[in-house]
Amino acid sequence: MAITELKEAIILLKRLSSLWIPGIVGGILAASLWVSFNLSGTFFATRLLIIFGLVLFLFTTGMLVVIRNNEGDFRTLFAGGIRYYFRVLLPQLVIIFGVMLIFTLVMVTFGLMGASSNISMVTAISFGIMIPIVLLTFFYDTAAVFEERKVFDSIRRSIHLVSTHINDVIAFLFVCAALCIGIIFVLMIIWEAFLYDKLEPITRYNETQLQTFTPDQLIALIGPGGMWITAIILFTGVFLLLPLLYTYKACFFRKLAHGATIIQQQTTGEYDSKGRWFKY
Repeated sequence: MAITELKEAIILLKRLSSLWIPGIVGGILAASLWVSFNLSGTFFATRLLIIFGLVLFLFTTGMLVVIRNNEGDFRTLFAGGIRYYFRVLLPQLVIIFGVMLIFTLVMVTFGLMGASSNISMVTAISFGIMIPIVLLTFFYDTAAVFEERKVFDSIRRSIHLVSTHINDVIAFLFVCAALCIGIIFVLMIIWEAFLYDKLEPITRYNETQLQTFTPDQLIALIGPGGMWITAIILFTGVFLLLPLLYTYKACFFRKLAHGATIIQQQTTGEYDSKGRWFKY
């Protein structure tokens, strides 16, 4: 099932050029964030991250509208993003609040038990609770756009679909992970090829130097030229991955929801003596 929807997503990306717009916007924002981090530090970059995230959210939401309509240009994408912006944003805020609440409760509980100093155990339990929540609510945005569902209804719809088709969803996530690993691996090779001369001294580091090597040292090592090359690689990665993964997710949800609808019809009605279907 997962491979069929991937092929469908690739066909959509070839046919609808507007689906690449969020990738272009996301790539520009990611590259700008990287350059801002190097030039101005984390204080300014973290604030830009929130603003850029809200801007990109508009385009990814509009992208779902174009996929739902199976047609549309930039105007359709932008208008759809504005129309469904808060319909998709509000469930996301509810999910984020829920995850933060669970994390806080876990920290408080372990603090009262005197086990808060065991960071590894607290982290493992927190992720063990949060990952299923993120997985179950993964299709909230597609449910909100494709089926015109409201805040909590879109979350419930996602939970129902994921829990009912858990094997298909896991296969879908494995394909997504394979796509990410493959594209990132290729881009990393290209990045290392361009910066080979500047990265070559790392090959002569001993084990102690490698263990103490920090990201700040890497940035200083590649220099300003390496910063701009990294920005281009970041742009390319987001440009390729964001449209591909979002389109794939939308196609997968559409097939998942269609299958769920068929199953529901078959369990809430009956055939008469002439073979006609009557739904309760």
